[in-house]
Amino acid sequence: MKKVFSKVLAAGMTLSMVASFGFAANAEEETYNVGICQLVQHPALDAATQGFKDALTEKLGDKVVIDEQNASGDSATCATIVNQFVSNEVDLIMANATASLQAAAAATADIPILGTSISVYNVALDIPDEEWTGTTGKNISGTSDLAPLDQQAAMFAELLPDAKTVGLLYCSAEPNSVYQADTVKAALEEAGVTCNVYTFADSNDLASITTTAAGECDAIYVPTDNTAASNTEIINNICEPAGIPIIAGEEGICEGCGIATLSISYYDIGYKTGEMAYEILVNGADITTMPVEFAPQFVKKYVPERAEALGVTIPEEYEAIGAEEEEAEAAESETAEEAEAETEA
Repeated sequence: MKKVFSKVLAAGMTLSMVASFGFAANAEEETYNVGICQLVQHPALDAATQGFKDALTEKLGDKVVIDEQNASGDSATCATIVNQFVSNEVDLIMANATASLQAAAAATADIPILGTSISVYNVALDIPDEEWTGTTGKNISGTSDLAPLDQQAAMFAELLPDAKTVGLLYCSAEPNSVYQADTVKAALEEAGVTCNVYTFADSNDLASITTTAAGECDAIYVPTDNTAASNTEIINNICEPAGIPIIAGEEGICEGCGIATLSISYYDIGYKTGEMAYEILVNGADITTMPVEFAPQFVKKYVPERAEALGVTIPEEYEAIGAEEEEAEAAESETAEEAEAETEA
């Protein structure tokens, strides 16, 4: 009897081990499907998306399948994209920019949604300030691209002390742009600067509104605004010839039409979003309690050629936009030359 019991027990243990091994193997082989909805193509959002993808693929390799879609600046297309993700039952949605996040939030209350390049989450999600705790309590979290707005406002006194009238130029359809402009306006007015607000509904009236602003102001502030970011050439072609300097909310806009910015690395916040996705997908982190994350550092940057053309003196602590890329290219070229010399030797 004991021998029979032992054989049954051994067989049970073997089956248990096989089942456990099979479960582990299935867990290892599990593939995660992630949908990315990016509002529009421009350098800042592109960098955030790339950071997100890099983080996930570094951690999961071919165990993650990413469906990347771009809405070409159309909010209605964002809704179409995320609704398709929901129909496809993706495991997670990454929403890049406010319109994408709002569309995803409207589409599903079940699938985890991580935002990036969102300036103010409670504004984007219509959560009152007094109820905002840093977590949404919903299936939503992510990373913010908000820089210290008071410090951006202070850049006018630092770089453009003679500017008595500042125009705030942004898209009225972007709630985060409204928030940034209102905050900077309050800080500038407290410092004794007159502020005029110039809003455009979309890119169609951007040129005419910018022309008006350039004719009525000494300088302009453009917040982190997706429509402006996609049309910096229009803004620059009006403001630079008119001698109107622009302080921008982020590096991509600054490079396109500004003289200086206090900016973040969009790649870094995208990468952080990817790390958050990994925690949710693989480690079962509860997104409802995940705090919105912010950029770890902010850097004062400027565009040397445009600042010089407009006669603006930039303090030494500012970093030239593109300097890191030039240094990397120079280092790569030097390495190639050394390798070529060694080969010839």
